[in-house]
Amino acid sequence: MAGSAAELVTLLELEQLEVDLFRGAQARTERQRVFGGQVAAQAVVAATRSVEGDFVLHSLHSYFLRPGDTTVPIVYDVERIRDGRSFATRRVSARQHGRPIYYMTANFQIPEPGLEHQDPMPDVVGPEHGMPLVELARERGDEAAAHWEREWAALDIRHVGITGRGIADDSDHAARARLWIKVDGTLAADATTQTAAFTYASDLTLLGAALVPHGIHIASPRLQPASLDHTIWFHRPFRADEWWLYDQFSPWAGGARGLALARVFSQSGELVATVAQEGLIRVRDQRA
Repeated sequence: MAGSAAELVTLLELEQLEVDLFRGAQARTERQRVFGGQVAAQAVVAATRSVEGDFVLHSLHSYFLRPGDTTVPIVYDVERIRDGRSFATRRVSARQHGRPIYYMTANFQIPEPGLEHQDPMPDVVGPEHGMPLVELARERGDEAAAHWEREWAALDIRHVGITGRGIADDSDHAARARLWIKVDGTLAADATTQTAAFTYASDLTLLGAALVPHGIHIASPRLQPASLDHTIWFHRPFRADEWWLYDQFSPWAGGARGLALARVFSQSGELVATVAQEGLIRVRDQRA
């Protein structure tokens, strides 16, 4: 995966093969399958390149269909579903070996004024007081920490707390997990780069919120995890390379699946995005 901000930028630089047809490079990785956030981020770039004028991405809805092959590029085929005066819609198919591995529907809107309200930002400590995720990985051993640094160093992630450990029990939410996240470097200011980089990061920790009540880590060999679908609503422009709070919670798990939602706040307290994901959380071995 992206071991630095520069590698992340390289992943987002798609090659155009034909009108609305693009090819995305792979990152060096030890993973056996492509990281879902990478596919989603590259699909965001492909969809955005097909939209002209002042349109801005306001939502994406996607499904992960098959594990991606990390040894070959991914081809992104964009279909122009609708071009209206205020909204535009694109459908992106990501393919390898002649088969789709991922589908995304992306909606764009020309910014306009309107009625406004938002949830307040939770009362949390600042990122400088959070624990770097690499240090939490170190609790599982030096190799786990080294693996984190090789694969995920493009992101600076600070753990704030989970339910029962830094977050008080809440009768309305059985599972909560809060993190401060940003790209560990400075990205170009353009909206496409910032939005795609956020999309990349949004897939990394969300499913872990569904595991909080069960005491199983996402990297446990007992667990078979996988993203099944992923949705983002973008409310306001923000930068992925500046701190944002990922306020994650899981309202339900069952049938070997878990649902996780997240509110995304800028450091100044603006609600800038909302994310939802359902994923596979199949326990391979029921023994402790």
